[in-house]
Amino acid sequence: MASVKNLKKEINYVLGDLVNIVYVWEMTNGGKPTETTDAIIDEIYDNYDALVTKINKKDVENKKTHFKQIRKEYEDTANQIVEKINKLN
Repeated sequence: MASVKNLKKEINYVLGDLVNIVYVWEMTNGGKPTETTDAIIDEIYDNYDALVTKINKKDVENKKTHFKQIRKEYEDTANQIVEKINKLN
């Protein structure tokens, strides 16, 4: 498994890019945030906070399983957010 540091970076980059995509969509479609885009951005930030909290958890019995679960949750979350962004059009 990749290092915890790399997992944190990957989560940060991907979710950060998703936020940027939403902002670009807003700028090209009226230039103002909508309730939908605000909800998507809030969801991204909430998921980021939850994932980083899980990564930083110290009292884990099986670290390998713990981080595999975090990676799966992160990938599922990112895919769900991408689907919501695609529905904006």
